[in-house]
Amino acid sequence: MPLNFEQKKAVVAEVAEVASGAISAIAAEYRGLTVGEMTELRAKARESGVYLRVVRNSLARRAIEGTDFECMQEGLTGPLVMAFSQEDPGSAARVIEEFAKEHKHLVVKLVSIGGKLLQPSDIETLAKMPTYDQSISMLMAVMKAPTEKLARTLKEVPGKLVRTVAAIRDAKQAA
Repeated sequence: MPLNFEQKKAVVAEVAEVASGAISAIAAEYRGLTVGEMTELRAKARESGVYLRVVRNSLARRAIEGTDFECMQEGLTGPLVMAFSQEDPGSAARVIEEFAKEHKHLVVKLVSIGGKLLQPSDIETLAKMPTYDQSISMLMAVMKAPTEKLARTLKEVPGKLVRTVAAIRDAKQAA
């Protein structure tokens, strides 16, 4: 069923609002996927906090105009599903990449982050990016490592002394 002018404006406004606050965007061709598979993809996206929408290319071009994803405009051809990461830069990439492994009909066409258009093969790199919580835990591990090493080193000195005294005691008892 075709959309009327007001509905088209509403779709453009909704996608533009999401795109203006998104961190990264993926456009994938979904030709050949069944309705059930698309429903499954939408459910996975919703669980991961990813905005996923099938939008006509002409409307998508208008929606991403003036956002970081303006670089994607030329590649918007064919039936595409748009995925926007709202909180985590790699969340949309993880959802799309994981789903594409199981369903060969989902083909990544465009990948964009920070106003730069990446190669579709770069989705793997983007998907492997750590989440915010993982980044914080890695940072904390790096910050904690020197103090742990110092504590182990300081603990080793009395431990070595105790082992030396025990070795001397065992040697005297054996003699």
